[in-house]
Amino acid sequence: MVEAFRIGHFSIYVFGITIALGILIGILIMLKEGKRKNQDIDKLSDLAIYTIIASLIGARIFYVLVFNLDYYLANPKAVFAIRNGGMSIQGGLIFGIAFAIWYSKRKKINFLSVADTFAPGIIIGQAIGRVGCDVFGIPMNKQYSWGVMVNNQLLHPAQIYEVILDLILFTYLWKKRHHIKYDGELFINYIIGFSVIRFIVEFFRTNPMVVGPFSVAHITSLIIIIVAIIFNNIIKKNNKGNKSKTKKQNNISKNPTYHYILIAGLGVFSVWFYYFIH
Repeated sequence: MVEAFRIGHFSIYVFGITIALGILIGILIMLKEGKRKNQDIDKLSDLAIYTIIASLIGARIFYVLVFNLDYYLANPKAVFAIRNGGMSIQGGLIFGIAFAIWYSKRKKINFLSVADTFAPGIIIGQAIGRVGCDVFGIPMNKQYSWGVMVNNQLLHPAQIYEVILDLILFTYLWKKRHHIKYDGELFINYIIGFSVIRFIVEFFRTNPMVVGPFSVAHITSLIIIIVAIIFNNIIKKNNKGNKSKTKKQNNISKNPTYHYILIAGLGVFSVWFYYFIH
């Protein structure tokens, strides 16, 4: 991993910094949305913090169980060596959603409504965090100019592919948030959109194969998409009564042009920073 600086014998890596920055900006976006929708900010903050912790733990557990179980069974202490890498963003998503549903029910929070509030913040956080990632793609078949040279091999910059696609999805969600027709619609759009992104990017990465050219991440993405579509049909029927209220609430404000300029600027800076550090 790329080292940013040291504190004594303790190294601080760029990936850790971008993940922390992504979490921070994601929370700020979530709070902005919560205020716009007149939601309880204290409850949103608590849910966000606890869900982030659950997601990080889940990301590690999922990686250990699904991606490299034999290695960790032979080296159980390595399970806790998170600084050496090994986190599954899909696992984090699954564990995070499960925890958020449980927590929301316990605290009597409308999960679908707050999930819509969280959606833009989650994807922008993922985009920022991925910039510092050191998991590169597969070798390029041709000498494309945007490739990254690692150990004398020209590799696909899989991280930046995902960053760009994540920012496109964020832009879509940021615009659509004013036009959702029922609680949970925006979050389902995020779940399906990100799973499609992960499915596409996975063709440029190396992970354990399951069926033919499809890896474990491909299969996980397909399962998540299917479950999301089924869940969407259920909540769509159950939230018909909230349609007019939701549309009225979301039409209170519009996205100023400078929002999109900032998103484009973030994309340009992310690409520059990625190639600068690698």
